Amino acid sequence: MPQKSLNEAEIEELWRQYLMGGETAVRQRHIFRILPGSPRCLSCFAPFGGAGGMVTRLIYGKIPSNLNPHLCNICEQFAREYQGGAEIELALLFADVRGSTTLAESMAPVEYSKLINRFYDTATEIMVKSDALIDKIIGDQVAGMYVPGFVGPDYTLRAIDAAKALLRATGHGAQSLPWIPIGIGVHTGRAFVGSVGSQSGAVDITVLGDVPNTAARLSSAAAVGEILVSETAAMMAKLRIDDLERRELMLKGKSEAVAVYVVNSADTLEYA
Repeated sequence: MPQKSLNEAEIEELWRQYLMGGETAVRQRHIFRILPGSPRCLSCFAPFGGAGGMVTRLIYGKIPSNLNPHLCNICEQFAREYQGGAEIELALLFADVRGSTTLAESMAPVEYSKLINRFYDTATEIMVKSDALIDKIIGDQVAGMYVPGFVGPDYTLRAIDAAKALLRATGHGAQSLPWIPIGIGVHTGRAFVGSVGSQSGAVDITVLGDVPNTAARLSSAAAVGEILVSETAAMMAKLRIDDLERRELMLKGKSEAVAVYVVNSADTLEYA
């Protein structure tokens, strides 16, 4: 159905159904995530390479989009034909490489590229396994969206657990130094999720609003090996906070302090 036959409200409802539990979308993501292959579509998880990529090409007709190599042709077509989105509740995980400028200066460009790609691959694998939509892979930052329709009612808890898994996978908390130093922010709330286009005709599925801005600021404020979980996210996940450090941060662009709880790789988290 071409976009011109749908009004704004109908497009919004289409996105809401997709994001909040479209049965076909959820089923396909669960199938695609167990197929081997890399890289993947950041929306439906269809692999582009390896044996899994052959399966998705032959059976589902999925190949990398010509306009956006991070999306398959089918997800890109949906996002382009139905440009718009819906406001939904979700959790967000932002992970930043700490001191990336210093790292880049101390390494040969090829070696730095390999390090960052290893970080992207590690983060993407964890987010795929935890059913996140991968929002951004830019520069030294990765962001994942934990949408209730894909992840389930414990979407904020899943985001926090994925953040812990990412710390472990990058070597934080081990006897030696991490192979890449990162800080992570987790926040939850209501935001706009949908497609955003460019003049070139490419589209991205992204999240917009104060909630992602806050999550990004939290990841920037986190020290190496820290997860800053907003108080809102901690309450939503029913995280037991008795033994966690609490801070109030003045984040750039925010008029009021944001309360957070500090989680480290060694912390054993409990939920009510």
